[in-house]
Amino acid sequence: MNKNSIIKHFGFMVLILSFSCNDSSKPKTTTPATDYLNYSQNILDYRITPKDSLDKSGLMFSDQGAWFAYSFPKSDDNIIGFSGPFLMTQQNGIWSSKSLSRLKLSSITSNAPLVDFKNDLVYQNSYASHLEQEFKNDNVTLKQTLVFSSGHTAIQNTTITNVSQHPLEIKANVLGEVTDIQISLSKGSTGIKIISEKSPAIGFINTSNTIKSIGIIEDNRFYNMTLNPLTLKPNETKTISVAQTFIFPQYSWKAEKKHIETLNFDSILDTRKEEKNNQLKSLINNRKPQFKDTKYAEVLAKAHLTLQNNWRIPAGELTFEGLFPSYHYTWFHGFWSWDSWKHAVGLSYYDIDLAKNQMRAMFDFQREDGFIVDCIYRDTTIEAHNYRDTKPPLSAWAVAEIYEKDEDIEFVKEFYPMLKKYHQWWYKNRDHDQDGLCEFGSTDGTLVAAKWESGMDNAIRFDDSKILKNSEGAYSLNQESVDLNAYLHAEKVYLSALALALNYTKESEQFASEAEKLKIKIQEQFFDTQDGWFYDTTLKGDKFIKGEGSEGWTALWTGTATQEQANAVKLKLMNPEKFYTKVPFQTMSADHNRFDPLEGYWRGPNWLDQAYFGVKGLRNYGFDDAANKAGFQIIKGANGILGKGASIRENYHPLTGEGLNAENFSWSAAHLIMLLQND
Repeated sequence: MNKNSIIKHFGFMVLILSFSCNDSSKPKTTTPATDYLNYSQNILDYRITPKDSLDKSGLMFSDQGAWFAYSFPKSDDNIIGFSGPFLMTQQNGIWSSKSLSRLKLSSITSNAPLVDFKNDLVYQNSYASHLEQEFKNDNVTLKQTLVFSSGHTAIQNTTITNVSQHPLEIKANVLGEVTDIQISLSKGSTGIKIISEKSPAIGFINTSNTIKSIGIIEDNRFYNMTLNPLTLKPNETKTISVAQTFIFPQYSWKAEKKHIETLNFDSILDTRKEEKNNQLKSLINNRKPQFKDTKYAEVLAKAHLTLQNNWRIPAGELTFEGLFPSYHYTWFHGFWSWDSWKHAVGLSYYDIDLAKNQMRAMFDFQREDGFIVDCIYRDTTIEAHNYRDTKPPLSAWAVAEIYEKDEDIEFVKEFYPMLKKYHQWWYKNRDHDQDGLCEFGSTDGTLVAAKWESGMDNAIRFDDSKILKNSEGAYSLNQESVDLNAYLHAEKVYLSALALALNYTKESEQFASEAEKLKIKIQEQFFDTQDGWFYDTTLKGDKFIKGEGSEGWTALWTGTATQEQANAVKLKLMNPEKFYTKVPFQTMSADHNRFDPLEGYWRGPNWLDQAYFGVKGLRNYGFDDAANKAGFQIIKGANGILGKGASIRENYHPLTGEGLNAENFSWSAAHLIMLLQND
């Protein structure tokens, strides 16, 4: 069989595809080629003037993997500029100020302000590519645009047009301050230098305009750059351009400064517009036919922008770019392993290079024995990498999904040995009784870390669990989990297909044989024929650990169940008393006595990754009508997914639709992309 041929293992999923870009099965669109960017217009509401350095009441815009972000100011403080930046260069995200670089424009003759925010604001518009706002009165039209020129620098460009009938002489100042967050300002050769006691990243504020003077006061926390006065004839336009840079020591400020000095703002803006337009075009044109309505294109734009705002370039301990789970939540300023696999699959539909680097970010920390660390951080003095556990094995799925998109065999060559090593690690370290069925566990022998390893930290199936020692540094729970073993079955199938792509025929056959044997074990041990549901069991496999949770449909997503078993699971999935709620396919059956969406975390809320697994599981077994119905209801029922403004949440209340826990959650966004895309 040719390595690029269509491969199906056991009739449940295509792992490696030869496909044509002109696939007639894909939905057609009549959207003009340049209009995809418009779906992102104001899709998230970025309006906030932070009341203090820790104010997380609003959303922030970022791009190019930068470690800082901006918002639109509200009218309260008459700020002619942008809020922030919100710095992820230090602590776990903190506002530098209300506005670090705002404009003060006044008439030289009267000293009266040229623009009043409250009375003169015309609009504030955000796009995936940039932020823009316009002010207008009888004298001037002032337009401000903010765009990221790189992962280190954002450019704030202001055009001032004289719309009066007489010349204007304008006094122009760029000024700002930092809050009390252990940052100080000093004069640089062409602007302001920003030094933090909390971060090695150095900040710079520069302008291409001629500076008349620079003043720094208030304990080096306030600066004022006075520019040469501007004289504008009627209908004449002049520009003030300010660059804000926050750059880590591993990068060259000298090179970045040269880049800033030579860039053309309009060219940078056009580049960003084209880049984001093309990414959105890829997503919007690849929608499933049933999701052709404009509102679903907007969902994709919101998901795309959520991932963009969580994107970070390498810095500190992080050696590859990747995505935070949420920049908005204090403890999510790092990369997690199973989050990364999910992010990578979502990214693969429109940014294949970032998807690959998201995978590399975690595998760069792989230990010699194959273990993958749970989570990693830029600054381990704030938060240490967590080596106490790993996370469910979904990495081979992610690599196969990426390979399906671009057929880069070199990428498979790079990852296949690491994937194989990670897969084998489970059987060496998490199979307490050596029966070929694995358990979740920990490296430090703690029960809490073993629960974390499942990814479902406090699921009710672990309420009575105990920890067992396998060997030094390897511990298991005293139960075998259906989802873990279903994932491992899928990994064997994916590894078989990837090995075949590399012409490793014997290894491919070996993984295929192991997969078939494991599938039968899972079908026989974990499925309760009386209840019609998959459960975890005791180590001996002689007792089910009851409580209908989302792990019960994992075997459908991985194609591990029999058709008869899938039929039974489907009945419960579509039962309104159990899982077909306002936001279907939540983590715990609604009729269970420990169902608690508000306090439960994994004991009732709907997590969109699990909901997607349920929908895809139904499709795998031919239940397309049910899958379509559930897909529509998930998007409709979860508050804020449809429409503009609200962010995508970490999880949702399945009965009310209320968004819960972290805002701007990456894997929720990634799975919305998967839900809407053609496979």
